[in-house]
Amino acid sequence: MGSFSDNPLPLSSSSTPSNNRSSVPPPRFSTCIFSDFAGDITVVVDGESFLLHKFPLVARCGKMRKLVRDLKESCSSMIELRYFPGGSLTFELAMKFCYGINFEITASNVVALRCAAGYLEMTEDYTEENLIARTENYLDQIAFRSLSKSVQVLSSWEAQETAETYNIPDRCVEAIAMNAFREQLVSGLSEELKGRDCLEWWIQELSALGIGYYARVVSAMAKTGVRSESIVASLMHYSQESLKGVNVINRNCTEQRVIVEAIVSLLPNDEKGSSYSSITPVSFLFGLLKVGIEVDVEISCRLELERRIGQQLENVTLDDLLIPCVQNEDSMYDVDAVQRILTCFLEREEEEDDEECGYDSDSTCHQGSLLKVGRIMDAYLAEIAPDPHLGLHKFAAVIEALPDYARVMDDGIYRAADIYLKAHPLLTEEEGKKLCRLIDCKKLSQEASSHVAQNDRLPVQMVVRVLYSEQVRLKKALSGDSEEGFFDLSSGLQSRALSPRDTYASLRRENRELKLEIARMRVRVSELEKEQMFMKQGMMEKSGNNGGSLLTSLSKGIGKIAIFGGENRRKVNRKSRSVSERKPSRRG
Repeated sequence: MGSFSDNPLPLSSSSTPSNNRSSVPPPRFSTCIFSDFAGDITVVVDGESFLLHKFPLVARCGKMRKLVRDLKESCSSMIELRYFPGGSLTFELAMKFCYGINFEITASNVVALRCAAGYLEMTEDYTEENLIARTENYLDQIAFRSLSKSVQVLSSWEAQETAETYNIPDRCVEAIAMNAFREQLVSGLSEELKGRDCLEWWIQELSALGIGYYARVVSAMAKTGVRSESIVASLMHYSQESLKGVNVINRNCTEQRVIVEAIVSLLPNDEKGSSYSSITPVSFLFGLLKVGIEVDVEISCRLELERRIGQQLENVTLDDLLIPCVQNEDSMYDVDAVQRILTCFLEREEEEDDEECGYDSDSTCHQGSLLKVGRIMDAYLAEIAPDPHLGLHKFAAVIEALPDYARVMDDGIYRAADIYLKAHPLLTEEEGKKLCRLIDCKKLSQEASSHVAQNDRLPVQMVVRVLYSEQVRLKKALSGDSEEGFFDLSSGLQSRALSPRDTYASLRRENRELKLEIARMRVRVSELEKEQMFMKQGMMEKSGNNGGSLLTSLSKGIGKIAIFGGENRRKVNRKSRSVSERKPSRRG
């Protein structure tokens, strides 16, 4: 018996027996949908044959109608459908629909049924409420009205390329975003749910999606208006579920690399000026950065993570900064990455300084974050100092990156430098001097100065400078003269020292105060000019007969005027008003 195939492509290996090289393999077994009457046509799908009847098929399927017509010309009773959407199980459901056998359309099989119906051309042209209409009705009326079912529909057939033809993924993505936004509005209006995150229930469900569809869903949620906090929580959960067990040795992890790069691109942007209260935890950013280094993500992805970390560097811990060095086996930690992060932080500080304006502006918060970063970096330097392969130029570069006013005391730098000198005994004398020049001897506490005086690893010049600074400090303390910027002998704490940023803010406030005082003086001068005009008019009116008495009263009035006195000015006003009140009587 001859056979007919609707696709000239060769058979797949799963449907071709090894001992049979013919173009059409014999079916492995037959499925009879309707067994009361013998079938008159055989359809083979993925190696499974179905014994069917022509009339139910041609009544509802346009494609089958064409294939049956072609069978008459080739004198064959077998049709082979290759690459059928959903495989043999979905074809069986479609044939049951043709025979009128009831079955349930669910969120798990609706996409496959819709693609199969489109493949078989089961449109309304052949019969009303055909399979295409039934599946579309289920999607619109049931699946897309529920976030859970929409996620289930989207995850049930991610590998089905035909689904893109019928725009099913885009419709699912839009439905998920709209349902999430609707849930957000409802939870915001509900008194019972106030104070807790009501969107967390769908975070677990989104983790079932592949990274491609997941990224499309998150992007749609952001455009729809879903809260950034909920999006970040979903990104964190998805990362934890999908990046488990990343192999450090095998850096060719294409799937993990794609996931990390996609998640970084989906991170919501913090509003300008909100770096101190970022919605993305810095620990999560460090986790992404470390995994990204292990799987060798694109350099642009790494720089974006480093920039985001730098925006909130004051919130990091020492363990976060200890980034293992993967590419360079000679070094234990990736110091270059930390230095770039520190540079991003300093750039943020400079931008915020430039944008600061206003009479009441205060830089206390910025100064506090800078001092906190200074303490963190000193602890980081002490932690990486024992690394025998750490070069002096990298170690010194981290110290020099922070400005002088970022450290109240240099005890942390001295401790790190001492550990570095102990772990690198082969340093030359010149290299030791270069390292010690980075320490400000005036900013060492008494305890640190005493340790320096007994430290044999330090160059002699360093010891001499510290002893000289201690002598000057002691002399000033005994004489009662405390120079700003030095330490108090009893407490060991530095007196308040203004950084360039604080000095700039103070000068700006003083400038505004001077401008306000000048404005007040101009108002007072204007009032005095008006009073002088009234007095001149009175003098001109009395210049005839009472000139002497007028000059006498005028001199007394001028003597009572005070430039900044309110009481004298009120007396002059009353006198000028009395003069003006007497003018009509004289004219009469």
